[in-house]
Amino acid sequence: MNRNDDASLSALAGQYARLNLSAPASLDAFWMPFTANRQFRASPRLLASAEGMYYRDVEGRPILDGTAGLWCCNAGHARPRIIEAVSRQVATLDFAPHFQMGSPLPFVLAQRLKAIAPRPLDHVFFTNSGSESVDTALKIALAWHRMRGEGQRVRLIGREKAYHGVGFGGMSVGGLPNNRKWFGPGLPAVDHLRHTLDIARNAFSRGLPPHGVELAEDLERIVQLHDPSTIAAVIIEPISGSAGVILPPPGYLQRIREICDRYGILLIFDEVITGFGRVGAPFAAQRLGVVPDMMTTAKGLTSGCVPMGAVFVSERIHEAFMQGPEGAIDLFHGYTYTGHPLACAAALAALDTYEEEGLFTRALELEEYWQEGLHALRGACPHIIDIRNYGLIGAVELAPRPGAPGARGYEVLERAFRRGLLVRVTGDTVALSPPLIVERTHIDDIFSMLGEVLATIQ
Repeated sequence: MNRNDDASLSALAGQYARLNLSAPASLDAFWMPFTANRQFRASPRLLASAEGMYYRDVEGRPILDGTAGLWCCNAGHARPRIIEAVSRQVATLDFAPHFQMGSPLPFVLAQRLKAIAPRPLDHVFFTNSGSESVDTALKIALAWHRMRGEGQRVRLIGREKAYHGVGFGGMSVGGLPNNRKWFGPGLPAVDHLRHTLDIARNAFSRGLPPHGVELAEDLERIVQLHDPSTIAAVIIEPISGSAGVILPPPGYLQRIREICDRYGILLIFDEVITGFGRVGAPFAAQRLGVVPDMMTTAKGLTSGCVPMGAVFVSERIHEAFMQGPEGAIDLFHGYTYTGHPLACAAALAALDTYEEEGLFTRALELEEYWQEGLHALRGACPHIIDIRNYGLIGAVELAPRPGAPGARGYEVLERAFRRGLLVRVTGDTVALSPPLIVERTHIDDIFSMLGEVLATIQ
């Protein structure tokens, strides 16, 4: 390749980048996910670039990131180490198959992840998203029981208001009605625990809510209803993010763990949102003091830079799959992009960034300041019915407008963006989860802008 070729390629690459800096000529072809597409096209919110704590929109306005993108950019945006790692990797090894073949980085990354995970979650299966991580964990649970001679254990237990992605497995164990009702019955043999959101008793609690530990006994009821010998696994988000930040009462997860152990049921934690420092430890399992049998992750694994997920699996589960002939495939499952070299490079660079900058514990250091600023919003709007927080997660819940549920939430989303703040809404709940590089001045700005917006909501 000569210099003229290099110059042509550079110009072409620059052209691709510039396409992101202005509004496209048409918004019709892209069918956006989880979006009111016609409403969006009438009033687009287009992000063009990002660095540190800020996006810029196509008009050049700074937008303070109050949600780490979509709960994922935990190290912030355009971090130099991650940029360099991905750039070099795509020029070195752009793709490698991992069916009966291998490349070094997935092995290196799995070892790094093992080092920060709670024991005995010593093995890692790579996926490309949280949805794939959940479906992978559910399949491993079913296969594990069958390999042990308990193939009758086919029932999966989720929880009301839970979000476990959009695959058929995650949709089935999830508990958000709109994510389920359009797509048929889902998987058979699924049941759901009651959720732990209890505004009547726990409104405006700071940190974990004091009431509701007894809701864990709902698992005992379900176990007795279906016969414990038929139940394969329980899957729970330690903290439900997509449903509007629903927190576990103290002792709740411990009791779930005890019931699972009593009846030989596997416990899966969905840490797609809570993993990689969001609550002040590498994983919520560590801060909350409960170790599951499997743990699903994604989002912060690469700080949102390249799609990737990972399922952490305990030693006893992994070992059961290693008992057949050495030449036999031990798990008939996987993805074309499992352990993708670019994703692995991004993840390794993200882990280095988290560790060098102390980001795994930063949420713990800022938790009280975050909490005070968040709860100071209580008087900003008469329609606020609850505020919830833990680590660097927060939620402000508004009473739904009569006859128009979700309208107030959308107004906050739209007005906050025009004001220069990115928030996430679920119905009438405003959720916040800033990058872990957030400073106190950013926290002040987030709550100042959000308070101004809330004051305008009728």
